[in-house]
Amino acid sequence: MTNPNPSRSSSDVQHDPGPHEARNHAYRAYVEAPPGQPATLSLLIENLHCPSCIRQIETAFDGVSDMVEARVNLTTRRLRLRWQGDGDRADDLVRRVTDLGFSVAPFHPRDISTTSDREGRYLLRCLAVAGFAAANVMLLSVAVWAGLASDMGPATRSLLQWVSGLIALPAVVYAGRPFFKSAWSGLTNRSLNMDVPISVAVLLTATMSLFEVAQGGLHTYFDACVALLFILLIGRYLDHLARARARGAVERLSILGSTVAQMIGEDGRLCPIQARDLPIGAEVMVPMGGRIPADGLVVRGASDIDSSLVTGESTPRPIGPGEDVFAGTLNMSAAITLRVTASADQTILADIVRLMEAAQQKRSRYVRLADRAAKLYAPIVHIAALLTFMGWLTLGDAGWQPALVIAIAVLLITCPCALGLAVPVVQIVACGRLMEDGILVTRGDALERLAVADTIVFDKTGTLTFGRLALTNKAAIDLSDGRLAASIAAASHHPLCRALIETYGPVVARTGVVEEPGFGLRVGIDKSEIRLGSRQWCGVREEGDIEQGLLGPELWLAQPDRPPVQFLFEDVLRPDAVSTIRTLRGLGFRVELLSGDREPAVRYVAEQVGIDDWQASCTPADKAARLAALEAAGERVLMVGDGLNDAPALAGAFVSMSPASAADVSRTSADVIIQGERLAPIATAIRLARKSRTLVFQNFSLAALYNIVAIPFAVAGYVTPLIAAIAMSASSIAVTLNALRLRTGGRRRPG
Repeated sequence: MTNPNPSRSSSDVQHDPGPHEARNHAYRAYVEAPPGQPATLSLLIENLHCPSCIRQIETAFDGVSDMVEARVNLTTRRLRLRWQGDGDRADDLVRRVTDLGFSVAPFHPRDISTTSDREGRYLLRCLAVAGFAAANVMLLSVAVWAGLASDMGPATRSLLQWVSGLIALPAVVYAGRPFFKSAWSGLTNRSLNMDVPISVAVLLTATMSLFEVAQGGLHTYFDACVALLFILLIGRYLDHLARARARGAVERLSILGSTVAQMIGEDGRLCPIQARDLPIGAEVMVPMGGRIPADGLVVRGASDIDSSLVTGESTPRPIGPGEDVFAGTLNMSAAITLRVTASADQTILADIVRLMEAAQQKRSRYVRLADRAAKLYAPIVHIAALLTFMGWLTLGDAGWQPALVIAIAVLLITCPCALGLAVPVVQIVACGRLMEDGILVTRGDALERLAVADTIVFDKTGTLTFGRLALTNKAAIDLSDGRLAASIAAASHHPLCRALIETYGPVVARTGVVEEPGFGLRVGIDKSEIRLGSRQWCGVREEGDIEQGLLGPELWLAQPDRPPVQFLFEDVLRPDAVSTIRTLRGLGFRVELLSGDREPAVRYVAEQVGIDDWQASCTPADKAARLAALEAAGERVLMVGDGLNDAPALAGAFVSMSPASAADVSRTSADVIIQGERLAPIATAIRLARKSRTLVFQNFSLAALYNIVAIPFAVAGYVTPLIAAIAMSASSIAVTLNALRLRTGGRRRPG
């Protein structure tokens, strides 16, 4: 039961997880096919449980012509397909997944929560049945055990055993469905996923018990069978909850973009409409306390905007008519009216969600290593269990029943889940935690590289500084001269003219201003010509006239019979640049500064922030060459630069980072993007990357140690199937909970 109707989300389809047919449905409508780029289709895979499921789906596309990528994210359950060509092949590609027995629907992040809740309820129902059966069968088993000690008659014992079977067997059939369906799907497609050994173990236990009671044997294992399912379902449900918490960051952002907007109709009335359906150009009223439903331009009203959940900026931003606002931000102070400027899938919020999903989708070296190890597990598990059974049967003193019980314990205890989850869950939690601090990871292996970087190279303009100019000598300038210069500057869009206007406030633009490209502005006032521009054009001598303006750009105001007035400008240093450089040195980094600016300006900034190694007048090629030289010397370089202008250097670095406004998020080429005006998130990202690396090693060690210790104990017969089920579930949960430690402690919010 796929969801082919573009107007409906998969959350409208209510059912238990089960196979969905893709035949005769039009997935073409969901394909993104930009000109000159591969077609992309994203699907939500509902009944996805383990790394084996991922391998099964991804290998289904091996050998498909023109296939660029088939990647599954276990936490968000998203399958991303990319291929060369148009979208007409979408149905055939979807059918490859549904033929494997997996449930699919068109992917939208807002549907993850609905699907997750539905699966959670499904698991709880199975858990309740297994728990009820386990409790009752256990009571009957206690009666049988007590009877064996007090000479219970065979007829009474047989009756209690048959009653136990009548309770246990239907419970096994119902509560075991999550495992049986997944195992059957794998077997029918010649694949061994983690649910195959679990299903084999449960069914063997139930069959052996039924055989024993039919033969009038003393020992049955109905209690172990249902208790086994009960423990396994507890583990799966807890794992389900932990993964839901891990993917919370993307989910919360997606929910921000799924609000109901109040669109103003042609008659002036408010019309409720889904934010995703808002047309460009529509006017929307946003009440105080409401979320901005779309990127837009304020047309009426003034308020304060809280962007913390989108950009990480903790300080509310005042906005008024003519200013941009972004979807997902919170309107705090008063009602405003905005005009929509971007469709739902082109908003800044949508760009951020796409970046995070792409980062979580990509495989780091550690993920690939874990996947290869998990791939070997399934056949090894069954071979180990078979050899254990044969060994105990032929070499030990036990009969076939005890030998089978030991083999079942081996099947259960050797589970690849802990290893398969060791890396992806850390990656998901780390990206989510950084997003909450206004830091976006755009590549899945960026944190892995960031954790081992040892040298930082900064750009100056737009990185250590804001890249916007400010007047520095206002105190030395007469107010009337300043306002005159600003009134002339209002006729130009030059950055220096904009800085003058910002300094002297709203001014009335002079009429008759003529702009001379490369020189400046001139205007006639009272039969005299007044000029605003370069030193030479305004007739200023090279020596003896005020300051030379070596540290930054300058403008001159020339008026007849009056000395020229100099306006000095300087790029504004970020407020925490000095403290950030100090912190990075404390983290063990060597710091350099490479800039294309003039030497005096670069030296001035380097001295202010405390960087000893710096180079000025660097071209993009010079920066890339310097980074190559550093890496050739064995240094792992983190390049921090303007993601829009330093693309060659960022691409050539071992790992790259870029401060960027929300509007620039989708255009930067850096591995990591910092939103906001502060540089402190650089240190935050490095600390978290190092902690993530530590947790990955801990998870690998935990998974390896578990198997090294548990398997020999199980083979030696010291572990019952029930204890094996508990140990297997505990190992997966422990790995996930260990990764969730990233969400606690050490939070530093970027201002």
